Amino acid sequence: MPESSAPLIRFEGVTKRFADGTVAVGRLDLDVREHELLTLVGPSGSGKSTLLRMVNRLVEPTGGRVLLDGADVAGQDPVRLRRGIGYVIQNVGLFPHRTVAQNVATVPGLLEWDRRRTDERVSELLTMVGLDPAVYGRRYPHELSGGQRQRVGVARALAANPRVLLMDEPFGAVDPEGRRALQTEFRRIHDELGTTVLLVTHDIDEAVLLGDRVAVLSQGGRLEQVDAPVTVLTRPATPFVETFIGDSSVRLLSLARLGAQDVTPSAADAARSAPAVRLGDPLDRAFSALTASPEGVVPVVGADGGTVGALTLSGFHAALRRAAAAAAERR
Repeated sequence: MPESSAPLIRFEGVTKRFADGTVAVGRLDLDVREHELLTLVGPSGSGKSTLLRMVNRLVEPTGGRVLLDGADVAGQDPVRLRRGIGYVIQNVGLFPHRTVAQNVATVPGLLEWDRRRTDERVSELLTMVGLDPAVYGRRYPHELSGGQRQRVGVARALAANPRVLLMDEPFGAVDPEGRRALQTEFRRIHDELGTTVLLVTHDIDEAVLLGDRVAVLSQGGRLEQVDAPVTVLTRPATPFVETFIGDSSVRLLSLARLGAQDVTPSAADAARSAPAVRLGDPLDRAFSALTASPEGVVPVVGADGGTVGALTLSGFHAALRRAAAAAAERR
């Protein structure tokens, strides 16, 4: 995600203090850039879900402001606000008495879309999330698997083309195999649509796999670090972040290897002056070479020593996501 991307969501000195004195979020500043997928990760009690729900006013801050496209959400009608924001939760919350198609059509119906436009959008979205509308459109939620219900939940949240999608542990209730499939599918959907997404998870591997940036929160809603996934893994900003990511993420970088699919052939000329890395090198070695290069690109050589292309930061992120997905499969 480009550094210059304008923030679509801005938290300015946001605080949430409950009646018993408990501080869920304490004077937090955070920007969510337009079109990015920002993951909020941290242990229980770190204020992740509270922060998320402040955007659509399901939770009201006791201090500070939440701005959406420059406007304070506190001054907006909550019903109108929520109709323009997609929202996906762990247990989906589909209406059991309504078919899949009717569930997906919920917000278009509230916005009084005509029948043809609604039907076309429902069909488009079910296809996008991997559910044949001719097969699944007439089914009811109880006739679906957990993963299928979650896919319908994502489709429903995207139905009215929201600029913002809020996701609270969206894949947590799905079995590990289904969760991996959903993560991969959702990342593809985001890359295709470019919707601004704020996603809550407690799993650092999921945060790294999905996020353009990762925001790490500690107890009481303290923002410890917000950075690209690889920076969080390799350069934790505080002792808390270092402890939270743990050895598993460090091992991910040392055990995962640079593959041919991560190399950009056309970038080879730009990398002539930097020391080369080899196909098959550990990702931590490749990252060290990448960050040491003034151009942010390094040549990659094959087994015969010949240059096969170059590694860029985007290629490295692709390698990191693939490694995180592989690590999840082994769990």
